[in-house]
Amino acid sequence: MTVPDFLIQPSTNPLSDAEREKLLASPGFGRYFTDHMVTIAYKDGAWQRGEVKPYGPLSLAPSASTLHYGQSIFEGFKAFTQPDGSIGMFRPDANAERFNRSAARLAMPAIPPELFLKAADELVRIDQAWVPKNVGESLYMRPLMIATDPFLGVRPSLEYLFVLIASPAGAYFPQGVKPVTVWISEDYVRAAPGGTGEAKCAGNYAASLLAQAQALDKGCDQVVWLDAVHREYIEEMGGMNLFFVYKEDGQTVVATPELTGTLLPGITRQSLLELGKQLGFITREQKLTVRNWRDDIASGRMTEVFACGTAAVITPVGKVKAHGFEFAINNGENGPVTMALREALLAIQHGTAPDTRGWMHKI
Repeated sequence: MTVPDFLIQPSTNPLSDAEREKLLASPGFGRYFTDHMVTIAYKDGAWQRGEVKPYGPLSLAPSASTLHYGQSIFEGFKAFTQPDGSIGMFRPDANAERFNRSAARLAMPAIPPELFLKAADELVRIDQAWVPKNVGESLYMRPLMIATDPFLGVRPSLEYLFVLIASPAGAYFPQGVKPVTVWISEDYVRAAPGGTGEAKCAGNYAASLLAQAQALDKGCDQVVWLDAVHREYIEEMGGMNLFFVYKEDGQTVVATPELTGTLLPGITRQSLLELGKQLGFITREQKLTVRNWRDDIASGRMTEVFACGTAAVITPVGKVKAHGFEFAINNGENGPVTMALREALLAIQHGTAPDTRGWMHKI
């Protein structure tokens, strides 16, 4: 597909170099945004010409169907400064594919992957000065699509808006990687069979906030979800996929819950399954119950647990709490397998290790 050139409208009031550098010195996550954004309208059954314009508010009718019926999806991926000064994005093609799977589940139109990637390229080009240069830092890219049809009838919208914004992201663990404590939720579930669990839609995250608040009340950093039917199979940690490390017959096994339609198919998750094999580990997808988790830690068969996602890359899990019990993992310390996978993935993203799989999309 040939994508028409975007209409470029540079900001007339961008941040000065000094102001931008001050923000980049400690950007945190999701607090600051670049000077520009991309918008692409969908109407009359087709995507219109893309626009790069100054970052700013969107105009929506109060009757816009996204505000009433929740047709809203999003993605997240990152751009990294490479050793030669160029910029590379990590697997944006995979995000484009998942974005369209989410769109299909919510009866929204697919966006051509070429258009999705061109939007990302154009935004990074015009705002390349916003890409941090330190290892562990990145420019976080947030594409989203909302239904804009000003109509209150319950049906799929006829009009949509694709938006892409970018935010500089600092190191997720600025004081060093530290294991988190998690709370196993028995009162709430994230998704049920036949629902929207494998879609990255806004409603999934709204429904997770109460359980996350409960986890914080219990002195934990994150919530762990169980399946909706049996309430015993491990699914995800907050908005991240979980991995479990075993020692079996002298070999290291890295396992993650299998995709059942209720779990988000994480791109970092899939990358680690492939990368683990390269590092000499056995990788597999399997079902795991809370009882399995407790017993395998107690027996020493399971040695490490970590979560993975775009924002944090890899987060070690050091303690698990639930109603009536709690247990530590690896004495609450970072595990060697966890850290090896984390460093290997970061090295590919930052261009200090060979990209043998073509994961990095160069701008």
